[in-house]
Amino acid sequence: MLKSMTGFGRTEEAAGDKTFLVEIKSLNGKQFELNLKITPLLKPYEFAIRTMLSEQLMRGTIDCNILLKQNGGNGAITINKEMAKAYFQPLKEVADDLNIGLSEYVLAAMLRLPDVVVPNTDILSEEQYGQFKQTLQNAIDAINKHRLLEGAALEKDLIERINNILAYQEKISELEPLRQHKMKEELRRKMEEQVGKENYDVNRLEQEMIYYIEKIDISEEQVRLRNHCDYFLNILKEGEESKGKKLGFVLQEIGREINTTGAKAYDSGIQKLVVLMKDELEKAKEQVLNIL
Repeated sequence: MLKSMTGFGRTEEAAGDKTFLVEIKSLNGKQFELNLKITPLLKPYEFAIRTMLSEQLMRGTIDCNILLKQNGGNGAITINKEMAKAYFQPLKEVADDLNIGLSEYVLAAMLRLPDVVVPNTDILSEEQYGQFKQTLQNAIDAINKHRLLEGAALEKDLIERINNILAYQEKISELEPLRQHKMKEELRRKMEEQVGKENYDVNRLEQEMIYYIEKIDISEEQVRLRNHCDYFLNILKEGEESKGKKLGFVLQEIGREINTTGAKAYDSGIQKLVVLMKDELEKAKEQVLNIL
């Protein structure tokens, strides 16, 4: 089953007197690109968190936000009272000299001054970090489940696109003998119009026509096209978790055979089918960009 790079996972669970909220969102990307926002409490474990995310999400543009909620007790921040008093005392002296009062807005402004509000220096215990790791794992499991659901829809669509290409290829195979016959008759007619029926060597003309038709033969391209399509469908059935890049490479090969068929066709019916195949191919390429 395919896995999409697009997904979302969210968990909120307690770890002792703290509650962690983990939200993970992923979009398609060529490599693994992580934008991680964490509470200062988890800074010592940032490398381990990044490793956990990269190993299990593998590829895509990932946004991971980890928030902390305090369940009573010490908060996540501390007000440095001594620093606040140091800022407040000169302000009070100026206010007294000017015989004006200090409003409540002064307190709000003071809280924004440097070093008045500082992070709590608490650290997670090993037990709390173990509980947090499970919370993170649950969020990863949630996003991977979402990715699988998205991947199932992508797989269904891709199978339809490839089967459509194969159906158009069968129609081209039916038109191929008629194309060769029409080309022979057209060459013969033009020779008769230009030089007259009695003024050219029929055997030499037949040899030239055989050479010309071999040059524009598309049978090999059609065989390779079928093989590439079959290989693409087989890859979809494989148990490998990440196969978006491999599928993309196979689509490039399918496109090459379709383009060569179009270049050699010299037939309006086949050209129309080639255009339809290219349309299906482009839709498949857009979908593969979302596959892990």
